[in-house]
Formats: sequence, structure tokens, C-alpha cells
Amino acid sequence: MKSLLCMSLLATLAASPALADPLSDAVKADMPSLMTWYRDLHANPELSFEEVKTSAKLAAEAKKLGFTVTTGVGKTGVVAVLKNGPGPTLLLRTDMDGLPVPEQTGLPFASKVKSLTREGMETPVMHACGHDTHMSSWVGTARRLAAMKDQWSGTLVMIAQPAEEIGSGAKAMIDDGLYSRFPKPDYAIAFHDAANLPAGVIGYTAGYALANVDSVDLTVRGLGGHGAYPQNSKDPIVLAARIVTALQTLVSREVTPGQAAVVTVGSFQAGAKHNIIPDEARLMLTVRSYTPEVRKLLLDGIARIARGEAIAAGIPEDRMPVITLRDGMTPATFNTQPLTGKIASVFTARFGKDRVQDVPAAMGGEDFSQYYLADKDAQALIFWVGGVPKDKWDAAKGDTSKLPSLHSPFWAPDAPAVIETATEAMTTAALTVLARK
Repeated sequence: MKSLLCMSLLATLAASPALADPLSDAVKADMPSLMTWYRDLHANPELSFEEVKTSAKLAAEAKKLGFTVTTGVGKTGVVAVLKNGPGPTLLLRTDMDGLPVPEQTGLPFASKVKSLTREGMETPVMHACGHDTHMSSWVGTARRLAAMKDQWSGTLVMIAQPAEEIGSGAKAMIDDGLYSRFPKPDYAIAFHDAANLPAGVIGYTAGYALANVDSVDLTVRGLGGHGAYPQNSKDPIVLAARIVTALQTLVSREVTPGQAAVVTVGSFQAGAKHNIIPDEARLMLTVRSYTPEVRKLLLDGIARIARGEAIAAGIPEDRMPVITLRDGMTPATFNTQPLTGKIASVFTARFGKDRVQDVPAAMGGEDFSQYYLADKDAQALIFWVGGVPKDKWDAAKGDTSKLPSLHSPFWAPDAPAVIETATEAMTTAALTVLARK
């Protein structure tokens, strides 16, 4: 009889479903609604500091969930606050802006939006960086945390930030009183979708995770003349070409091996006719680094090389190159400890070690860095959620050079995988930081 009872019990256990995971189940149940959000956001992108309709949608959802909501922070930013007893203050960020990119994904809900750039040029607009997945996950996370108030204690500050793509939105919100008008965070967390990880895989980096980004304009001045009589001119094209070549030695010969640095000349503009030597040439550079020391070395080196090559070319003192450091420098993003290690551990426990990877730092820029730099007593973490669809990842055998990158008109992440993973991960991170004592 005992044997029959045991066999019956084993059969019942084998036939029963796996142990339920309330958070995972709740996120899955919400996915149809979140995908509706995603498709609407994807089809209706707005450029930096123009996220008026987008921010209104997010603000309305947060109000419906019981958050105290303020709009227009940093021009178009949203701050949603939910106080839930004693405890730390946690800031969760999403970014909102699209890019001036003509969409070529072929998606049935592809963007057909056109807008004017800050320079007044009409351009197609696309969510080519995945901010639509970020916002959809932000909505999902807000819903979960509002529904799970019995499981955490503290203050939740959820912000929707404008103008990440031009590196200005975070600073605009901080300058508009983010840390004085609203609860000041002890922790700040965000995520970004990734074009170099399979869909649903989480990546993290301790310490420096993303780079300082400086945009440098370099005007090389010479003396114009007839192309047939170069001896009567000071050719700025030849001089600028020598400067471009010499700049490569900054990274190869002046930065300590093992330290990361990039100096890229992205634009070289000069002249308008075959037989005319112009008066000047214009270079546009992007300069990337992690530490303040390397950043200074690169910027000082650019100025020194430009001046030195001009002297060697016989350029008079009043025609020396002019260097302009563009506004909107994006500082390096630093993931602090012990927060990074703690969240990585809970992610691994929830998702499994195959879906959580320690990844190398990147040379991309992110103004999420501003939230930590505005108060270094706080801790901060940005992590990545892979978006490359499995079939495309497998076809490329993990070679990301064969795949669309972020900012590509072809970037179409596996949105369900990104949104479901990110919502569960962001909620898990929040519950960890705001755990009841």
C-alpha cells in the first residue's frame, strides 16, 4: 500500500508544473500590453528635447500607478516619485529620444516620422538605439513595483530622461533641480539594449563601463592661391593631412599600453575647386577615454601636434590652428562597487550564469554618468540586455561585424526578449536595493 501511495505521489509531482515564480509570471502576463507600448513608441519617435508626446504618455502611466509625477524637468523630462516607508532612495532611468535616421528595418510598425533637427534640416526619425525598449521596460518595472509595495521599503524615483543621444539630457534634469526638488538618490540604475549580445543575455562591467566623449573642431588655416602656383601659398590641406597622421601617435606612442583611448577624425572638409588652394581646412574629431588623466593627455596632445605641424609648415603666428572643444562633453560612466557585484549576483541567481556575463568596457558614451558625478556618495550601475535575435546571432556565429549595430537604420532588436528580460531584471535590482530590513 505504501508503495502505491509513493508511486501516486511521485506521479502527481511529475505531472505538476514547476514551482511558480510570481515576478516572472507577472512580467510574462504583462507582455502583450508592453508590446503594444513598444510598437506605439517605435512608430512615433521624437528627437532630443522634443519628446513632448512621449513624455506625456509615460507621465500618464506613472500617475495611473500612484506615482507623484512632475513633467517638464530639464525641458521634457519626467520625474515620478513613489514613497513607500523608510529606506534608501533609488533612481531608475529610461531615456526617450530617437535619432535622425531613416528606418530600413521593414517592420510593419516602422517609423515614418519626419522632424526638424536643431539645425533646421528635415530628417526621418527612428528609434535606432532601442530607447523604445527602454521605455517599455520602464513602464513594466513601474507596474511591478507599484503592485509589489509589500515587498520593498524606501523611495522610488523613476525618471524619463530627454536628449541622451546628444549627451545633454541628464545634465539638463540635474541643473533643473533633480537632486534638490526631488528625493536625492542613494542608488541610480539603468540599462541599455545591446547589439553585441544575444537577445535576453545580460552584460555588466564593474568600474569604468563607458567612455568620456569629447567632440573637437579643428580649423587649420593656411594661405590660399592658384593650384598651379603652390609656392605662393600655404596649403592647409597638406598641413591638415599631416596633422591627421601625427594624431595617430597620441594613442600608439603617448598613452600607456593597456589604457584605452581613441582619437578619430570623422570629417575632413576643405576646398571647392580642382585648381584652387583654399584658405583653410576643417577637421572634426571624436576623442574617447576613461580616466581624466588620459583625457587631458589626448586634448593637450591634439593642441600641441596641431601647433607644432603648423610651425613646421611655416604658418605665421596669427594663422595658427584654432581648436574648439564642443559643448556637451559626455563624461565616462563608472559602475560602483559593491552595488555592481551585488546586482550581478542576484541576476545570476535569477537568470542563470549562462545569461549573465561580465563584459569588457566599451568606448561608447552615455550621459547616465552624470547621475553619479552629481553626487559621488551615491552608487550607480548601468547594465546591458542583449537584443540580437537568436537566428541572426547564430547565422553570424557571434561575429558582431556581420550584424546591425546600434544607430543603424537596420537595428531591430528582439523586442519581446529585451523588454521581458529588462523588466524582470530592473524589478529584481530594485527589490534588492529596497529590500525590507
